[in-house]
Amino acid sequence: MPFRLLAIAALLLSTAPAVALPVTQAGPTHAAPLRKITPAITRIRPAEPMSRRTTTEGPPVMFYVAKGAPDACGPGCDRWIAVDGQINGDAAVRFKKFIVQHLKDRHLPIYLSSPGGNLEQALFIGNMLREMRATARVARTIVTNCGFEAQSSDICLKLKRSGRELTGTLATRGAQCNSACPYMMLGAVTREVAPDAILGVHSPKVILRHNGDVQPTREVIVQAAQRAVLRGDRLLSDYIFKMGVEGELLDVARHIRHQDMHVLTRDQIFRFGIDRREFVETPWMFENLGRPLIRKSAVARNDDGKTWRALQWRLFCVSPGQFQLEFHRPAVPTTTTAVLPVVSIASGATKPFIFAFPPAKAAGSEVWGLRLPQSSIQTMAGLIELDLAETANALDGRRSSHLEKLSGEGLAQSLDQLAAVCPVPKPQATFRQDGPQNASN
Repeated sequence: MPFRLLAIAALLLSTAPAVALPVTQAGPTHAAPLRKITPAITRIRPAEPMSRRTTTEGPPVMFYVAKGAPDACGPGCDRWIAVDGQINGDAAVRFKKFIVQHLKDRHLPIYLSSPGGNLEQALFIGNMLREMRATARVARTIVTNCGFEAQSSDICLKLKRSGRELTGTLATRGAQCNSACPYMMLGAVTREVAPDAILGVHSPKVILRHNGDVQPTREVIVQAAQRAVLRGDRLLSDYIFKMGVEGELLDVARHIRHQDMHVLTRDQIFRFGIDRREFVETPWMFENLGRPLIRKSAVARNDDGKTWRALQWRLFCVSPGQFQLEFHRPAVPTTTTAVLPVVSIASGATKPFIFAFPPAKAAGSEVWGLRLPQSSIQTMAGLIELDLAETANALDGRRSSHLEKLSGEGLAQSLDQLAAVCPVPKPQATFRQDGPQNASN
Protein backbone atom coordinates (compact mmCIF):
# COMPACT_ATOMS: atom_id res chain seq x y z
CA MET A 1 0.00 0.00 0.00
CA PRO A 2 1.50 3.31 -1.04
CA PHE A 3 2.20 5.84 1.65
CA ARG A 4 3.19 9.50 1.80
CA LEU A 5 6.61 10.52 3.11
CA LEU A 6 7.82 14.00 3.89
CA ALA A 7 11.35 14.47 5.24
CA ILE A 8 12.99 17.59 6.51
CA ALA A 9 16.72 17.47 7.09
CA ALA A 10 17.80 19.89 9.73
CA LEU A 11 21.40 20.82 10.44
CA LEU A 12 21.63 21.43 14.15
CA LEU A 13 24.44 23.11 16.06
CA SER A 14 22.86 24.00 19.36
CA THR A 15 23.47 24.81 22.98
CA ALA A 16 20.23 22.97 23.61
CA PRO A 17 20.56 19.24 23.07
CA ALA A 18 19.20 18.13 19.72
CA VAL A 19 16.73 15.28 19.93
CA ALA A 20 16.63 13.17 16.80
CA LEU A 21 13.89 10.81 15.82
CA PRO A 22 14.98 7.22 16.34
CA VAL A 23 15.88 5.27 13.25
CA THR A 24 13.65 2.20 13.20
CA GLN A 25 13.22 -0.64 10.81
CA ALA A 26 11.01 0.09 7.84
CA GLY A 27 8.03 -1.91 6.73
CA PRO A 28 8.09 -4.65 4.14
CA THR A 29 10.65 -4.20 1.43
CA HIS A 30 8.06 -4.79 -1.26
CA ALA A 31 6.21 -1.64 -0.37
CA ALA A 32 5.43 0.83 -3.11
CA PRO A 33 8.29 3.12 -4.20
CA LEU A 34 9.03 5.97 -1.83
CA ARG A 35 8.58 9.58 -2.74
CA LYS A 36 11.78 11.51 -3.36
CA ILE A 37 13.02 13.19 -0.21
CA THR A 38 14.14 16.78 -0.70
CA PRO A 39 16.26 17.80 2.28
CA ALA A 40 15.93 21.36 3.48
CA ILE A 41 18.26 23.05 5.93
CA THR A 42 16.05 24.53 8.57
CA ARG A 43 18.10 25.29 11.65
CA ILE A 44 21.65 25.57 12.84
CA ARG A 45 22.15 25.98 16.56
CA PRO A 46 25.42 26.31 18.45
CA ALA A 47 26.44 23.39 20.62
CA GLU A 48 27.65 23.96 24.13
CA PRO A 49 31.36 23.44 24.80
CA MET A 50 32.50 19.91 25.49
CA SER A 51 29.31 18.63 27.08
CA ARG A 52 25.65 17.80 26.68
CA ARG A 53 23.59 19.81 29.08
CA THR A 54 19.84 19.92 29.34
CA THR A 55 19.15 23.56 28.57
CA THR A 56 16.43 25.50 26.90
CA GLU A 57 16.86 27.72 23.89
CA GLY A 58 17.26 31.42 24.47
CA PRO A 59 14.71 34.00 23.36
CA PRO A 60 14.28 34.65 19.63
CA VAL A 61 16.78 37.18 18.31
CA MET A 62 15.94 40.82 19.05
CA PHE A 63 16.99 43.90 17.12
CA TYR A 64 17.07 47.31 18.74
CA VAL A 65 18.96 50.60 18.70
CA ALA A 66 20.95 51.37 21.84
CA LYS A 67 22.46 54.67 22.92
CA GLY A 68 25.50 54.86 25.17
CA ALA A 69 27.93 57.40 26.49
CA PRO A 70 29.92 59.55 24.05
CA ASP A 71 32.35 57.36 22.07
CA ALA A 72 30.80 54.21 23.55
CA CYS A 73 31.07 52.39 20.22
CA GLY A 74 34.17 54.20 18.96
CA PRO A 75 35.29 57.77 18.34
CA GLY A 76 32.24 59.91 17.62
CA CYS A 77 29.87 56.93 18.00
CA ASP A 78 27.23 56.70 20.72
CA ARG A 79 24.51 54.60 19.03
CA TRP A 80 24.54 51.08 17.68
CA ILE A 81 22.31 48.18 16.59
CA ALA A 82 22.11 45.30 19.05
CA VAL A 83 21.50 41.80 17.65
CA ASP A 84 20.75 39.67 20.68
CA GLY A 85 19.41 36.11 20.94
CA GLN A 86 18.62 32.92 19.06
CA ILE A 87 18.29 33.27 15.26
CA ASN A 88 14.81 31.90 14.61
CA GLY A 89 12.76 31.18 11.49
CA ASP A 90 11.52 34.72 10.82
CA ALA A 91 14.68 36.59 11.85
CA ALA A 92 15.55 37.87 8.36
CA VAL A 93 12.05 39.25 7.73
CA ARG A 94 12.05 41.03 11.07
CA PHE A 95 15.55 42.40 10.51
CA LYS A 96 14.58 43.83 7.15
CA LYS A 97 11.52 45.48 8.70
CA PHE A 98 13.69 46.82 11.52
CA ILE A 99 16.11 48.39 9.04
CA VAL A 100 13.31 50.13 7.15
CA GLN A 101 11.67 51.47 10.31
CA HIS A 102 14.67 52.49 12.38
CA LEU A 103 17.79 52.99 10.30
CA LYS A 104 16.84 54.96 7.22
CA ASP A 105 20.06 56.75 6.25
CA ARG A 106 21.91 56.05 9.47
CA HIS A 107 24.97 53.80 9.28
CA LEU A 108 25.28 52.36 12.74
CA PRO A 109 27.68 49.58 13.79
CA ILE A 110 26.13 46.23 14.62
CA TYR A 111 26.99 44.31 17.79
CA LEU A 112 26.28 40.58 17.80
CA SER A 113 25.59 38.37 20.81
CA SER A 114 24.00 35.11 19.69
CA PRO A 115 24.31 31.36 20.29
CA GLY A 116 23.30 30.80 16.66
CA GLY A 117 20.08 29.37 15.26
CA ASN A 118 18.61 29.08 11.79
CA LEU A 119 21.35 28.87 9.17
CA GLU A 120 19.40 30.13 6.17
CA GLN A 121 18.09 33.08 8.17
CA ALA A 122 21.63 33.89 9.29
CA LEU A 123 22.82 33.89 5.68
CA PHE A 124 19.89 36.06 4.59
CA ILE A 125 20.82 38.60 7.25
CA GLY A 126 24.47 38.31 6.26
CA ASN A 127 23.60 39.22 2.69
CA MET A 128 21.66 42.23 3.95
CA LEU A 129 24.67 43.31 6.00
CA ARG A 130 26.78 43.17 2.83
CA GLU A 131 24.28 45.34 0.97
CA MET A 132 24.37 47.80 3.89
CA ARG A 133 28.20 47.71 3.89
CA ALA A 134 27.85 47.23 7.62
CA THR A 135 30.41 47.09 10.40
CA ALA A 136 29.84 44.12 12.70
CA ARG A 137 31.43 43.40 16.08
CA VAL A 138 30.92 40.88 18.88
CA ALA A 139 29.68 42.31 22.18
CA ARG A 140 26.83 42.07 24.66
CA THR A 141 24.58 45.08 25.00
CA ILE A 142 23.71 45.69 28.64
CA VAL A 143 20.43 47.63 28.63
CA THR A 144 20.49 50.05 31.54
CA ASN A 145 16.74 50.73 31.20
CA CYS A 146 16.27 47.31 32.80
CA GLY A 147 17.58 48.64 36.09
CA PHE A 148 18.14 45.83 38.58
CA GLU A 149 16.22 43.33 36.45
CA ALA A 150 18.26 40.58 34.80
CA GLN A 151 18.95 41.09 31.10
CA SER A 152 17.07 37.82 30.42
CA SER A 153 14.09 38.69 32.60
CA ASP A 154 10.63 39.07 31.06
CA ILE A 155 10.59 42.77 31.90
CA CYS A 156 13.92 43.39 30.18
CA LEU A 157 13.06 41.25 27.15
CA LYS A 158 9.83 43.22 26.74
CA LEU A 159 11.85 46.44 26.65
CA LYS A 160 14.21 45.01 24.03
CA ARG A 161 11.24 44.06 21.85
CA SER A 162 9.45 47.40 22.30
CA GLY A 163 11.00 49.11 19.28
CA ARG A 164 12.18 51.98 21.48
CA GLU A 165 15.70 53.36 21.46
CA LEU A 166 17.24 52.07 24.69
CA THR A 167 20.21 53.19 26.74
CA GLY A 168 23.01 50.75 27.32
CA THR A 169 26.66 49.82 27.58
CA LEU A 170 28.80 47.39 25.61
CA ALA A 171 30.74 44.46 27.06
CA THR A 172 33.08 42.38 24.90
CA ARG A 173 34.59 40.26 27.66
CA GLY A 174 33.17 36.76 27.23
CA ALA A 175 30.67 37.89 24.58
CA GLN A 176 29.84 35.02 22.20
CA CYS A 177 28.90 34.67 18.56
CA ASN A 178 28.59 30.93 17.89
CA SER A 179 27.52 28.48 15.23
CA ALA A 180 25.34 30.28 12.67
CA CYS A 181 26.27 33.67 14.14
CA PRO A 182 29.83 33.79 12.71
CA TYR A 183 28.43 33.14 9.23
CA MET A 184 25.99 36.01 9.72
CA MET A 185 28.89 38.23 10.76
CA LEU A 186 30.81 37.37 7.59
CA GLY A 187 28.32 39.43 5.59
CA ALA A 188 29.59 42.68 7.10
CA VAL A 189 32.22 44.57 5.13
CA THR A 190 34.11 45.47 8.30
CA ARG A 191 34.38 42.70 10.91
CA GLU A 192 35.99 43.25 14.28
CA VAL A 193 36.40 40.59 16.96
CA ALA A 194 37.64 41.93 20.30
CA PRO A 195 40.51 40.00 21.93
CA ASP A 196 38.24 38.91 24.79
CA ALA A 197 35.23 37.94 22.65
CA ILE A 198 34.44 34.43 21.36
CA LEU A 199 33.66 33.00 17.91
CA GLY A 200 32.64 29.35 18.09
CA VAL A 201 32.11 26.80 15.29
CA HIS A 202 31.39 23.10 14.96
CA SER A 203 29.89 20.54 12.60
CA PRO A 204 26.17 20.18 11.89
CA LYS A 205 23.84 17.46 13.02
CA VAL A 206 21.18 16.22 10.64
CA ILE A 207 17.67 15.52 11.94
CA LEU A 208 15.02 13.97 9.70
CA ARG A 209 11.31 14.35 10.30
CA HIS A 210 8.59 12.69 8.29
CA ASN A 211 4.87 12.15 8.25
CA GLY A 212 3.03 9.13 7.05
CA ASP A 213 2.04 5.75 8.38
CA VAL A 214 5.16 3.83 7.41
CA GLN A 215 8.64 4.48 8.76
CA PRO A 216 11.18 5.08 5.94
CA THR A 217 13.98 2.57 5.54
CA ARG A 218 17.41 3.17 6.98
CA GLU A 219 18.79 3.52 3.45
CA VAL A 220 16.32 6.33 2.64
CA ILE A 221 17.18 8.11 5.89
CA VAL A 222 20.92 7.88 5.23
CA GLN A 223 20.50 9.19 1.68
CA ALA A 224 18.36 12.11 2.84
CA ALA A 225 20.90 13.01 5.51
CA GLN A 226 23.73 12.89 3.00
CA ARG A 227 21.85 15.17 0.59
CA ALA A 228 21.21 17.62 3.43
CA VAL A 229 24.86 17.76 4.39
CA LEU A 230 25.96 18.20 0.78
CA ARG A 231 23.42 20.97 0.24
CA GLY A 232 24.57 22.67 3.44
CA ASP A 233 28.20 22.45 2.33
CA ARG A 234 27.40 23.99 -1.05
CA LEU A 235 25.32 26.72 0.53
CA LEU A 236 28.04 27.68 3.00
CA SER A 237 30.91 27.27 0.52
CA ASP A 238 29.25 29.61 -1.99
CA TYR A 239 28.42 32.12 0.72
CA ILE A 240 31.90 32.11 2.26
CA PHE A 241 33.52 32.53 -1.14
CA LYS A 242 31.19 35.44 -1.89
CA MET A 243 32.15 37.12 1.39
CA GLY A 244 35.88 36.77 0.71
CA VAL A 245 36.65 34.37 3.55
CA GLU A 246 38.93 31.35 3.36
CA GLY A 247 37.20 27.98 2.95
CA GLU A 248 39.46 26.54 5.66
CA LEU A 249 36.88 27.85 8.13
CA LEU A 250 34.48 25.12 6.99
CA ASP A 251 37.23 22.50 7.19
CA VAL A 252 37.79 23.36 10.84
CA ALA A 253 34.05 23.31 11.62
CA ARG A 254 33.57 19.89 9.97
CA HIS A 255 36.07 18.26 12.32
CA ILE A 256 34.34 19.42 15.51
CA ARG A 257 31.54 17.22 16.89
CA HIS A 258 28.16 18.94 16.96
CA GLN A 259 28.03 18.36 20.73
CA ASP A 260 31.23 20.37 21.15
CA MET A 261 32.43 23.83 20.21
CA HIS A 262 35.73 25.03 18.81
CA VAL A 263 36.64 28.56 19.78
CA LEU A 264 38.52 30.09 16.87
CA THR A 265 42.02 31.16 17.77
CA ARG A 266 43.21 34.66 16.93
CA ASP A 267 45.47 33.18 14.27
CA GLN A 268 42.48 31.43 12.67
CA ILE A 269 40.38 34.57 12.84
CA PHE A 270 43.20 36.43 11.08
CA ARG A 271 44.15 33.69 8.61
CA PHE A 272 40.58 32.95 7.52
CA GLY A 273 40.02 36.64 6.78
CA ILE A 274 37.39 37.27 9.45
CA ASP A 275 39.39 40.07 11.12
CA ARG A 276 42.70 41.00 9.50
CA ARG A 277 44.01 43.36 12.18
CA GLU A 278 47.46 42.48 13.54
CA PHE A 279 46.97 44.38 16.79
CA VAL A 280 43.53 44.27 18.38
CA GLU A 281 42.66 46.08 21.59
CA THR A 282 39.65 46.86 23.73
CA PRO A 283 38.85 50.27 25.18
CA TRP A 284 39.73 50.90 28.81
CA MET A 285 36.70 49.56 30.69
CA PHE A 286 35.64 50.10 34.30
CA GLU A 287 34.59 46.97 36.22
CA ASN A 288 33.13 46.81 39.68
CA LEU A 289 33.02 43.07 40.27
CA GLY A 290 34.69 42.50 43.61
CA ARG A 291 37.60 44.92 43.49
CA PRO A 292 36.89 48.01 41.34
CA LEU A 293 39.37 48.33 38.51
CA ILE A 294 39.91 49.46 34.92
CA ARG A 295 40.81 46.73 32.42
CA LYS A 296 42.20 46.79 28.91
CA SER A 297 43.00 43.71 26.78
CA ALA A 298 44.86 43.25 23.52
CA VAL A 299 46.30 40.59 21.22
CA ALA A 300 49.36 41.28 19.09
CA ARG A 301 50.81 39.33 16.20
CA ASN A 302 54.42 38.38 16.82
CA ASP A 303 57.23 39.15 14.41
CA ASP A 304 57.28 35.53 13.19
CA GLY A 305 53.83 36.12 11.65
CA LYS A 306 52.53 32.84 13.05
CA THR A 307 52.03 33.32 16.77
CA TRP A 308 50.17 35.84 18.87
CA ARG A 309 50.49 37.06 22.41
CA ALA A 310 47.79 38.19 24.80
CA LEU A 311 48.33 41.42 26.75
CA GLN A 312 46.35 43.01 29.54
CA TRP A 313 46.45 46.14 31.67
CA ARG A 314 44.73 46.66 35.03
CA LEU A 315 44.45 49.92 36.93
CA PHE A 316 43.17 50.11 40.49
CA CYS A 317 43.38 52.23 43.63
CA VAL A 318 45.86 51.28 46.32
CA SER A 319 45.40 54.27 48.63
CA PRO A 320 43.92 57.76 48.49
CA GLY A 321 45.46 59.52 45.51
CA GLN A 322 47.62 56.51 44.57
CA PHE A 323 47.02 54.04 41.71
CA GLN A 324 48.64 50.81 40.60
CA LEU A 325 48.97 50.05 36.89
CA GLU A 326 49.68 46.40 36.06
CA PHE A 327 50.89 45.10 32.72
CA HIS A 328 50.39 41.36 32.04
CA ARG A 329 52.32 39.67 29.23
CA PRO A 330 53.55 36.15 28.41
CA ALA A 331 56.69 35.22 30.31
CA VAL A 332 59.94 35.46 28.39
CA PRO A 333 61.36 31.92 27.87
CA THR A 334 64.24 31.08 30.15
CA THR A 335 66.33 30.00 27.14
CA THR A 336 66.39 33.52 25.75
CA THR A 337 69.64 35.45 25.75
CA ALA A 338 67.86 38.69 26.66
CA VAL A 339 68.63 40.13 30.08
CA LEU A 340 67.65 43.28 31.93
CA PRO A 341 64.22 43.76 30.31
CA VAL A 342 62.63 47.17 30.72
CA VAL A 343 58.96 48.10 30.30
CA SER A 344 57.90 51.74 30.21
CA ILE A 345 54.82 53.77 29.34
CA ALA A 346 54.63 57.35 28.15
CA SER A 347 52.25 59.52 30.13
CA GLY A 348 52.68 62.89 28.49
CA ALA A 349 55.50 63.75 30.90
CA THR A 350 59.05 64.59 29.86
CA LYS A 351 60.23 61.07 30.70
CA PRO A 352 58.26 57.82 30.49
CA PHE A 353 57.40 55.90 33.64
CA ILE A 354 59.39 52.70 34.19
CA PHE A 355 57.62 49.60 35.52
CA ALA A 356 59.21 48.00 38.57
CA PHE A 357 61.74 45.22 38.01
CA PRO A 358 61.67 42.28 38.44
CA PRO A 359 58.10 41.39 37.45
CA ALA A 360 56.03 38.86 39.34
CA LYS A 361 55.73 35.54 37.50
CA ALA A 362 52.94 32.97 37.59
CA ALA A 363 51.40 30.43 35.22
CA GLY A 364 53.53 31.39 32.23
CA SER A 365 52.95 35.12 32.52
CA GLU A 366 54.72 38.19 33.85
CA VAL A 367 53.02 40.95 35.84
CA TRP A 368 54.77 44.30 35.79
CA GLY A 369 53.68 46.92 38.33
CA LEU A 370 53.83 50.70 38.33
CA ARG A 371 52.73 52.97 41.18
CA LEU A 372 51.42 56.33 39.98
CA PRO A 373 49.90 59.41 41.61
CA GLN A 374 46.42 60.43 40.54
CA SER A 375 47.75 63.49 38.72
CA SER A 376 49.85 61.32 36.38
CA ILE A 377 46.93 59.00 35.67
CA GLN A 378 44.73 61.98 34.86
CA THR A 379 47.37 63.26 32.43
CA MET A 380 47.46 59.87 30.72
CA ALA A 381 43.67 59.84 30.48
CA GLY A 382 43.80 63.02 28.42
CA LEU A 383 46.00 61.46 25.73
CA ILE A 384 44.70 59.94 22.50
CA GLU A 385 47.50 57.37 22.48
CA LEU A 386 49.94 55.92 24.99
CA ASP A 387 53.34 54.49 24.03
CA LEU A 388 54.21 51.17 25.68
CA ALA A 389 57.88 50.29 25.14
CA GLU A 390 59.40 46.87 25.85
CA THR A 391 63.19 46.66 25.58
CA ALA A 392 65.86 44.14 26.54
CA ASN A 393 69.64 44.00 26.38
CA ALA A 394 71.28 40.76 25.31
CA LEU A 395 74.47 39.33 26.76
CA ASP A 396 76.24 39.98 23.47
CA GLY A 397 75.37 43.67 23.67
CA ARG A 398 72.52 43.64 21.20
CA ARG A 399 69.38 45.54 22.13
CA SER A 400 65.83 44.55 21.17
CA SER A 401 62.83 46.80 21.45
CA HIS A 402 59.11 46.65 20.79
CA LEU A 403 56.69 49.57 20.79
CA GLU A 404 52.91 49.38 20.95
CA LYS A 405 50.62 52.34 20.43
CA LEU A 406 47.76 51.95 22.91
CA SER A 407 44.50 53.77 22.37
CA GLY A 408 43.36 55.97 25.25
CA GLU A 409 39.72 55.29 24.33
CA GLY A 410 37.55 54.95 27.41
CA LEU A 411 40.28 55.79 29.94
CA ALA A 412 38.97 59.22 30.94
CA GLN A 413 35.40 58.03 31.53
CA SER A 414 36.56 54.88 33.32
CA LEU A 415 38.91 56.86 35.53
CA ASP A 416 36.02 59.06 36.67
CA GLN A 417 34.10 55.92 37.64
CA LEU A 418 37.08 54.39 39.43
CA ALA A 419 37.92 57.59 41.28
CA ALA A 420 34.35 57.75 42.56
CA VAL A 421 34.82 54.47 44.47
CA CYS A 422 38.45 54.95 45.54
CA PRO A 423 39.18 55.30 49.24
CA VAL A 424 38.57 58.79 50.57
CA PRO A 425 41.50 60.35 52.46
CA LYS A 426 40.85 60.29 56.18
CA PRO A 427 40.81 63.73 57.81
CA GLN A 428 43.78 64.17 60.06
CA ALA A 429 43.20 65.21 63.62
CA THR A 430 44.39 68.74 64.48
CA PHE A 431 45.67 69.81 67.85
CA ARG A 432 45.66 73.37 69.17
CA GLN A 433 47.96 74.41 71.95
CA ASP A 434 46.62 77.18 74.11
CA GLY A 435 48.44 79.14 76.74
CA PRO A 436 47.66 78.96 80.45
CA GLN A 437 44.18 80.02 81.34
CA ASN A 438 42.85 81.17 84.63
CA ALA A 439 39.74 79.50 85.80
CA SER A 440 37.17 81.95 87.01
CA ASN A 441 35.17 81.14 90.07
